[in-house]
Amino acid sequence: MESLLRESVGVGQLPAIEDREVIALALAKGAAAELERAWPGGLDAQVGKTYQPGVEPSGGQWQKIAVSRAMMRQPMLLILDEPTAALDAATEDELFRRYTQAAASGRTTGSVTILISHRFSTVRAAERIIVLGDGRVTEDGSHAELMALGGRYAAMFNMQIEAFHGK
Repeated sequence: MESLLRESVGVGQLPAIEDREVIALALAKGAAAELERAWPGGLDAQVGKTYQPGVEPSGGQWQKIAVSRAMMRQPMLLILDEPTAALDAATEDELFRRYTQAAASGRTTGSVTILISHRFSTVRAAERIIVLGDGRVTEDGSHAELMALGGRYAAMFNMQIEAFHGK
């Protein structure tokens, strides 16, 4: 069985798996629109090295396909576990802005987005941050609240900022 780019994304919403416009929109939301333009066959590109001729996506491209698959619909619960780990900084920033916008829409739809990340600069915009330690909740609040608390979150946030700025 062939694995096409449109199928790899379209399985995120089976009733729309043949809807090229919906799939292209999901690719755009997943910061992966360039795959359709760059790969031979566009949405019909065969994905994976087991197919000839096929395109073998990089780790970041596989991650973009997975994010695009999730963008096929607005689920009531969306859990993202390190969703940008293999992406470059610019794409990561773009996707987190989109996640933040999608999560904000949850206020009207009742949906919830849970983002699991070790990159504190990305979780900073979250409405609520929960810090875990030894399998338990150790801190809970907004970025400003946790920074004012001066606990583990603040220490780790400052450590990452210092490492990024080379201090």
